[in-house]
Amino acid sequence: MWIRFRNNFQGMLGLVILSLILTLAVIGPSLSGYTYDQTHLALKNTPPSPQFWFGTDDLGRDLFTRVWYGARISLAVGVTAAFIDLIIGVLWGGVSGFAGGYTDTVMMRIADIFYCLPYLLIAILLTAIFGSGFFSIIIALTFLGWITMARIVRGQILLLREMEYIWAAKAMGASFSRILFKHLLPNASGPILVTVTLTIPGAIFAEAFLSFLGLGIQAPMASWGSMTNDGLAALQFYPWRLFFPSFFISLTVLAFYLIGEGLKSSLNKSESPEGVSHV
Repeated sequence: MWIRFRNNFQGMLGLVILSLILTLAVIGPSLSGYTYDQTHLALKNTPPSPQFWFGTDDLGRDLFTRVWYGARISLAVGVTAAFIDLIIGVLWGGVSGFAGGYTDTVMMRIADIFYCLPYLLIAILLTAIFGSGFFSIIIALTFLGWITMARIVRGQILLLREMEYIWAAKAMGASFSRILFKHLLPNASGPILVTVTLTIPGAIFAEAFLSFLGLGIQAPMASWGSMTNDGLAALQFYPWRLFFPSFFISLTVLAFYLIGEGLKSSLNKSESPEGVSHV
């Protein structure tokens, strides 16, 4: 799969872009010599210059430092939310698909009820209830975010559970958990992996949306969404305050989607005629 992915232009382009963003998120705040909350009121709303590479905001804070500090928070929110969605979705969908019958019916009807709820509206409601902050955003994003993963995993398990090697494992007395975690989920890893790469940018965008509404990360901390919200009011006179955070949100989302498309292409080529990946 790696050989095929390495030869996929879209996937490698996304990986390079994401690697650069992650590198700058780690070392970027230390390159400028300023902290994310350090103010220079006499130099507020300064355009990009050799002193302030991305300019400053209305409090004279260095935007370069704040953009890459915000990248840490936005990426942490995306990865954490995607990981929790992965755990809940894989377990829910795996058990539902393999158990079948009444268990499958009940579990999927519960998932369908949650699926009908408006995602962003519920996220806004939960953020308003639990207050602003990192953990409140995680709760809001994962409350409904696992459902897509669960539905995809269930569909793969329904297909794979009728394979001959599953019947052979049952005939040999393998337990429910052993068949699920040893045989079914590993062979469903391709769609799961692709879904994760598409879940992360969705969570990043949702965090940016909540922060844009003032329900996310609060000052003096920075995230791309809160910086976009701050920069919108100054768009007419100080466009760089909006341009840089919104540009890197778009670039990060694009990188993850390119990686997801590259993985999808590579995994489809690595599947056997029966639709089971070689693991």
